[in-house]
Amino acid sequence: MPAITGQQYIKRIDELQTYISIDGEVVKGNVSEHPAFKGVMQSQAKLFDLQHDENLRDSMTYMSPTTNQRVGMSYLQVTKAEDLVKRRQAAREWALCNHGFMGRSPDYMNTTLMALASAAEYLKDKPNCFPDHLLNFYEYARENDLTMTHTFIEPQVNRHSYQYEDDEVIIAAKIVGKTNEGLVIKGARLLATQGGITDELLVLSTNGIDEEKGFGFSIPSDTKGLKFLCRQSFVGGESTFDYPLSARFEEMDAIVVFDDVVVPWDRVFYYENTEVANRFMNVSGFQAYSLHQVLSRQIAKTEFILGVVQSIVDTINIGGYQHVQQKVVDIIVTLETMKALLLKSEIEAKMDDFGFIRPDLPTLQVAIQIFPKVYPTFTEIIQLLGASGLMSIPSEKAFAADDGDLEHYLQSFRDGGEDRVKKFRLAWDLTMSTFGTRQTLYERYFFGDPVRLSGLLYQTYNRESFMKRVENFLKS
Repeated sequence: MPAITGQQYIKRIDELQTYISIDGEVVKGNVSEHPAFKGVMQSQAKLFDLQHDENLRDSMTYMSPTTNQRVGMSYLQVTKAEDLVKRRQAAREWALCNHGFMGRSPDYMNTTLMALASAAEYLKDKPNCFPDHLLNFYEYARENDLTMTHTFIEPQVNRHSYQYEDDEVIIAAKIVGKTNEGLVIKGARLLATQGGITDELLVLSTNGIDEEKGFGFSIPSDTKGLKFLCRQSFVGGESTFDYPLSARFEEMDAIVVFDDVVVPWDRVFYYENTEVANRFMNVSGFQAYSLHQVLSRQIAKTEFILGVVQSIVDTINIGGYQHVQQKVVDIIVTLETMKALLLKSEIEAKMDDFGFIRPDLPTLQVAIQIFPKVYPTFTEIIQLLGASGLMSIPSEKAFAADDGDLEHYLQSFRDGGEDRVKKFRLAWDLTMSTFGTRQTLYERYFFGDPVRLSGLLYQTYNRESFMKRVENFLKS
């Protein structure tokens, strides 16, 4: 099956009947009809439909090298500089469709898998490593347009550098057995965004010290013994007037429990090899390629936020104040900086050890330093500019029953009462609802602990030539 449609995506996920628990109840029937998942699955379906838009087909898909059918552009391996441009344009189209609020839209995980597959040669001839399994799964995912979620971290039992567990008490997922069928996994992992509404679960463990916790594999979401235990839904309600963002884009987060799950051998990429488990993500182009996609999404999101802010400024006529102008300009500066960094990463792209072209990683590492820090200031700017207007937001039902008072007394310089409230409800859902505050936390830690990311940039950024210039200057 080549690039799928939105309806095919929904039908496929419904047919899985994955084990999903939310609020203590197991989801029965079609998950696409459950209030917690309905909106985001419909939004995700629209992404797949874009692949079949006649005006976007060449931007969103390419011809498969094995089947000569159209497959999703986010699976494209980068063999020339133009491929990065194609990937960026496709990522932007999907990001514009959800305005950057779906951090785990399918292209993120497709990009991750593509990056790993492009470095599969690293696994060759290493103990307990199966590069062919990884390449076969990449091709299978590409040709069937699979959706994936993932778990990269362990439960937060002990935030010390390494957590030693009692063999009798298993918390973090680990290998507890090996059979003719495959690895047996027991324990839990965090934090599967969109858990339960994807075809597959990709697991990459980098525990660091424990061979039993070092593995990489992918399994169908409906695998026996696999459970997705969801947090409380942040969907405020079905009304897109009252909850314009959460009703559409609320991505669920889930704890993943492995209850003696058997991972078939042909789905195991590596296991019980701590060196590979600790290094593969860095050796592969995961960071460079995924950050290239992430930055494309964050740019679209920043553009949307700028639009929200300017809408508030215009509707209540506060654009003449210099402090307001400064707040808007702060967002503009961030937007243009991120756009410049994205293009710079492509201009300075280089071939890796495996024969593929990667965007410049240091440039993208700088970019990921910026957004987690500025995003909370965006929400603060909206709160400061909206002020009490963010609390004067009657519901859709209130306006339906309005005898004219709300329309009259909530009017603004530019809009009638209902139109003004629509804009302020959007700003509220973006910054003050449970959905909005989750977005802020999500962007703070999207690619990991910002302090660790800073440390990584400090350790890897090449400064030797600059120091040499100083030495030469002092000697001259």
